[in-house]
Amino acid sequence: MGFHDFYRMSSHAVICNAQKQILMLKANYADCAWGLPGGGLDVGETIHEALIRECHEEIGCDVQVEYLSGVYFHASVNSHAFIFKCSLLENAKIQLSDEHSAYRWLSLDELSTVQKIRIEDCLSFHGTVQSRAF
Repeated sequence: MGFHDFYRMSSHAVICNAQKQILMLKANYADCAWGLPGGGLDVGETIHEALIRECHEEIGCDVQVEYLSGVYFHASVNSHAFIFKCSLLENAKIQLSDEHSAYRWLSLDELSTVQKIRIEDCLSFHGTVQSRAF
């Protein structure tokens, strides 16, 4: 990469409820898509620090980070996304930021193909971090 090239990295949380549904947020920006909680790293921030900060900002809750399950390159946005299995702390109450208009708990069948692959990798984690490109 050249010195002036633009490249992104982000950290995202796979959070499940008791019914094994995945927490998804509806964005108020770009294409208003549904996505996992999380976002881009700030300069000097680790992937774990970004994950915790972004989750707190977006859902108003602290998360318990369990493990890193995968690293995914997304050519359409020239970005690597780090996917973590997380859980909400007991009695957590989701409070969305103004970046999102709604949240839902979705089953795997309701997700896009890419989201489904990343989340299935996370939920079937056996100690080996996955790496894929889309």
